[in-house]
Amino acid sequence: MLYKTIRRISIVLVGFSLSTMFIQCKDKETTTEEITVQEETDLVQLTDAQLKHVEIETTKFQEHIIASVLKLNGKIDVPPQNLISVTNPLGGYIKQTKLMPGMHIKKGEQIAIMEDPRYIDLQQNYLIAKDKYEFAQLDYQRQKELNASQASSDKVMQQAQAEMNVQRIAMNALGQQLSLININPSTLTHNSISRSIAIYSPINGFVSNTYVNIGKYVTPSDVMFELIDPSDIHLTLNVYEKDLDKLEVGQRVVSYTNNNPSKKYEGEIVLISMDVNTEGTSEVHCHFENVEKNLLPGMYMNAEIDTHATLTQALPEESIVYFEKKHFVFIEVGKQTFQLTPVEVGETENGFTAIRNATILANKTIVSKGAYTLLMKLKNTEEEE
Repeated sequence: MLYKTIRRISIVLVGFSLSTMFIQCKDKETTTEEITVQEETDLVQLTDAQLKHVEIETTKFQEHIIASVLKLNGKIDVPPQNLISVTNPLGGYIKQTKLMPGMHIKKGEQIAIMEDPRYIDLQQNYLIAKDKYEFAQLDYQRQKELNASQASSDKVMQQAQAEMNVQRIAMNALGQQLSLININPSTLTHNSISRSIAIYSPINGFVSNTYVNIGKYVTPSDVMFELIDPSDIHLTLNVYEKDLDKLEVGQRVVSYTNNNPSKKYEGEIVLISMDVNTEGTSEVHCHFENVEKNLLPGMYMNAEIDTHATLTQALPEESIVYFEKKHFVFIEVGKQTFQLTPVEVGETENGFTAIRNATILANKTIVSKGAYTLLMKLKNTEEEE
């Protein structure tokens, strides 16, 4: 019995010891796991061996004159006098036209032929009015001669004169209507009456839009074609109200398209609108120095305008690194130790970039060469840990 009791006690002690050891081992594992979790650091330290293979140079803030660049967008436009809507004051049917959007045309070039019975009626009425005027003119001359010889009264002569004036007014009015449809009344005869008229281009330019086809009937208010004279195209930019005081007439403008940003078009500001719309923007009109054929109305453009230069705190462009959509610099905080610090950058000119939050870097030693090497070393160290 004593042996069984001692054996039972021994088994309990062994079990207790094993449980205690299991708990201690589990605690050690937990402690080990907690130790391996480390927070990210913004410090990078180079050893003597690493420093031999890394070219690091430092600098401090410097004052530089940097012109801020205002980046805008807009589109090419034409003034109202260069955008022509072609209509026919009398309307009619389209008999012939070959115009298509983009076609170049010359002033005086025939762009369409139209026909309508009213053209015939108008020419007929004009010729009848012309004959009546000529008859009334002869009658007036006859009555004037008779009145001079006391063969007719003044009243008869005055009536003849009034009739002549009435017929002259009617003839001239109809002649003006003929001119509206490009028929010269002075060359119109009884044998040259036509049911068709020609429409001619009033400008040198190109076709922007066509709204008709063969056989279509158009009313006097219908626009048949839209023509553009590109000799005075300009760039209309949208500028926020807060930036208007930075601009003035005569400032240089450099514009480019999204498709070919390397191709620059130079110009200058010619007009600044002071009318701010509901979106808080105003229009700035710019003229191009050289108008090229590939610049078309309605084309969207980007533009850069150099505003007034100011003296500002700046760092060499090479000092600044870009990572995860933010800008950083490395500050020397100890021997061969550098700290990654976020900064707000401004404009860049002549290799120097303006720093907007310059106060946090005042009197600091900043890496001017080798910043990207330090960034790679810092991120590689984090991945290894």
